[in-house]
Amino acid sequence: MRIHFIAIGGSAMHNLALAMHDKGYQVTGSDDEVFEPSKGRLTQAGILPEDFGWFPEKIHSELDAIILGMHARKDNPELLKAQELKLKVYSYPEFIYNQSKDKTRVVIAGSHGKTTITSMILHVLNYFEKDFDYMVGAQLDGFDRMVKLTKEAPIIILEGDEYLSSPIDMRPKFIWYKPHVSLISGIAWDHINVFPTFDFYVEQFADFVNTIEEDGSLIYFDQDPEILKVVRNANSSVKCYGYNTPGHKVREGKTSLVVGDQEVPLNVFGTHNLQNLNGARLVLNQIDITNEMFYEAIQNFGGAAKRLETVAQNDNTVIYKDFAHSPSKLKATSSAVKSQWPNRELVAVMELHTFSSFNPEFLKEYRGSFDTPDYAVLFYLPETARHKKLPDLSMDQVKEAFGKDDLIIINTTADLQAYLEKTSWEGKNLLFMSSGNYGGIDIDGYAESLIQL
Repeated sequence: MRIHFIAIGGSAMHNLALAMHDKGYQVTGSDDEVFEPSKGRLTQAGILPEDFGWFPEKIHSELDAIILGMHARKDNPELLKAQELKLKVYSYPEFIYNQSKDKTRVVIAGSHGKTTITSMILHVLNYFEKDFDYMVGAQLDGFDRMVKLTKEAPIIILEGDEYLSSPIDMRPKFIWYKPHVSLISGIAWDHINVFPTFDFYVEQFADFVNTIEEDGSLIYFDQDPEILKVVRNANSSVKCYGYNTPGHKVREGKTSLVVGDQEVPLNVFGTHNLQNLNGARLVLNQIDITNEMFYEAIQNFGGAAKRLETVAQNDNTVIYKDFAHSPSKLKATSSAVKSQWPNRELVAVMELHTFSSFNPEFLKEYRGSFDTPDYAVLFYLPETARHKKLPDLSMDQVKEAFGKDDLIIINTTADLQAYLEKTSWEGKNLLFMSSGNYGGIDIDGYAESLIQL
């Protein structure tokens, strides 16, 4: 089978290209730029495009499929040529569904926590050497890639994103997957550029629930009122199981589950991660993993990359980084670190980086979300808003939106580094939260240098 990837260099796209190459398909691709680690991985597989750019001559009638990435535009020359030749053009999620029609499909959805829950499930299945395929949104320890698609595996675990499928398919990705087992972790407004109202955003999850296969299962966080509304409209054949925060103890910066008269030590922490863990357990129950098996395997789960990841520590300080950027994630992540270390002061640095976070209307959603840290630092670069073609935000506008009088606002990388480097870290923890990089800071290396000051 001959497959061509338009925008092959993306995080998800290059992983799918590698999976198809491993499966024995003939893979080609194009992109206008490819960065590491995609570039090195595609080079090693021998499928990195020789030249960057878009080349309509690569599109011909002998291709069996075109896979269109979100990085491409509707007027992409290769896409236009494919449409002219009436070739089959797949979105990324449509192609994954096409490859997994005969498998048991497990889909993890939600505005937050889905990468961590998916990672927990993969970890447990891997621990027991189960045969499964997967697609997850972050690089995981013990897994070479973010996508695996084989002919043999009877199960596939999919992280179900609500973002658009492709530039020409405006439906959420998770609509394609038609799960036999599904989970919704939470519904909190995100992607305002695509879903301009909260009600419209919630509708996407209602549509997702309606795609669950007959006699399928829906696992859901039962403390979320929006999820409860969605669940009430599920097909009567769907079996629904709610979950919330399991019993646990925290001692000297270590969290354990309390299961009957036993304690199960964990490497992850925070109320949201404990909820994620409980959801993952119920999903795994649906595919023949018992509670006993789950508790055995989950003890050495270290977390997903950039999800409350420890990047540096000594006896007096721990520095974490997290992908948190939406209001609900910001609140949950900072609360998790403070709860884990109640006797240490918490300095939290959050970067406004997404389209939604720079929107003046959406910015109001952050009110109260950054109240937990002892020192709350809000970082943003004005040029990031301009790049997204959004109006500049004033410091007063940001402070008013967050509703926090002592919010520290910094909008140059040099000023942020100066603030952090003059801080005494004795008895303090530091939490970086961003989907960006604070104007080019290598957080891992920088964190190591900070704790040595």
